[in-house]
Amino acid sequence: MDNLYQHFRKEEQPFIDQALEWKSIITEQYRPKLTDFLDPRERDILSAVIGGTGEIQVEFFGGFEESERKRALLYPEYYRPEQEDFQLQAFEVIYPEKFTSIGHRQLLGSLMGLGLKREKFGDLLISGETVQFICAKEISNYVHMQFTQVGKTKVTVKEISLGCIQSPDKHVERKDEIVSSLRLDVVCSAMIRQSRQKSQALIKSGAVKVNWRTLEDPSFTLEENDYLSVRGYGRYQLTSIEGKTKKDKWKLSIEKQL
Repeated sequence: MDNLYQHFRKEEQPFIDQALEWKSIITEQYRPKLTDFLDPRERDILSAVIGGTGEIQVEFFGGFEESERKRALLYPEYYRPEQEDFQLQAFEVIYPEKFTSIGHRQLLGSLMGLGLKREKFGDLLISGETVQFICAKEISNYVHMQFTQVGKTKVTVKEISLGCIQSPDKHVERKDEIVSSLRLDVVCSAMIRQSRQKSQALIKSGAVKVNWRTLEDPSFTLEENDYLSVRGYGRYQLTSIEGKTKKDKWKLSIEKQL
């Protein structure tokens, strides 16, 4: 157990405990277990907890192949999962697109205003005037009835099949950086091309997330494959730490999602 914990950060231990609990359900009850939506970091942790023994399997699905947020289905080796096992429902938002527009933050804020957990919602998809989202099927009736407004705009939602999802085109910009340390404020400064003081202010104001968690500690140490999102500047991934230069600085490879 301790050996597993040492591969992850301290703040990730509660999720590791949750994953171990899910694993025990499969072992003891020999039945499938469906989780809420997980972000990529949580899926990495869950995959590590499950391991490669073969006695317990795990699959992820979020409605379409490139989805960022996916539900996990853990199951014993005898079980053959189907897409329906993931219990997903897609919706399209109907609104007066000639007179207004809906952004990602507006949509998320209004969905959270329904009093439901973020973990019950998958990807929020905005492509031009088309606004769609995916949620857990167990809340779909409630969402259908209660989701009537985004900001000040009156809306309705209609159920659509997963095949009607318009997945966004994803493009990345790759770049190499040399930084003095792996502190959050230092790497953030290099990513957004702003001063270290600016990045510190953004972090302390709660505008920076690491692996989908808001962090307000500028001295937090980043690791390879960490995701950063900076409000107003976009999302980045620290894809590789290449080592140190002769001047004892860190060489990094970074991707920005466009």
